[in-house]
Amino acid sequence: MTLRLLSYNIRYGGVGRETALSAVINAASPDIVIFQEATRPAVVEQVARQTGMVQWGSQRGRSLGYMSRRPLAHVEWHKPRLSRHAYLEIVPDGVQWCVFGVHLSAVHAAWTERRRQYELRTMLAAIDRRQPGPHALIGDFNTVAPGEVFDPYRLPPRLRALVWLSGGRVRWRTIQTILDAGYIDAFRYLQPDVVGSTFLTSDPHIRLDYLFVPGACAAGVRSCNVVTAAQTKEASDHFPLVAELDV
Repeated sequence: MTLRLLSYNIRYGGVGRETALSAVINAASPDIVIFQEATRPAVVEQVARQTGMVQWGSQRGRSLGYMSRRPLAHVEWHKPRLSRHAYLEIVPDGVQWCVFGVHLSAVHAAWTERRRQYELRTMLAAIDRRQPGPHALIGDFNTVAPGEVFDPYRLPPRLRALVWLSGGRVRWRTIQTILDAGYIDAFRYLQPDVVGSTFLTSDPHIRLDYLFVPGACAAGVRSCNVVTAAQTKEASDHFPLVAELDV
């Protein structure tokens, strides 16, 4: 059995872009959608109706939301101490895999990279206690993988200024932390020579959205791709990430 996942940062709650978001999601045909910046439950409800999703969830003020066309055995938000966002635990009914939706702190700066490392370590420790079996971490990690290019001059002016205010150089360690914990970067594992930028849709130049699985589960990842259809530019400033797992 396969499980098709879509991760999508819908920017500022997605208000006014429901139809465009639904078009992107329908074209990708996911079983489960993990949203970031899904702070408007009414938006998620409307998109769920337009995409035929039977279950959905969103909480005002919380970034992570979801939709699913498959029955879910369990859904829960977990907020580690001092983390900006709760992470989202989703257990599809009848499968061994568990899916964790992730949205780490934003802003490309030295101090926020340290915060992302803290958030990630706290989350990984909690997941290790709760879910030792097959699982996936998917979402907007707001950081750069080792060896990938980050050009601050291509960021919007407000974000560019924050990079320089924090010293002009960010030591990107968060993704290395998760790799050191034994996870694989599914997109890079399957497509080592593809850039895979997910931000901005108007000027793609940085990969912020990822799928990670434990190394022992790497063979279970059938595909992992960035969705770059024309509608994505109207829907959000992030391209969504879509993946298939053998579950």
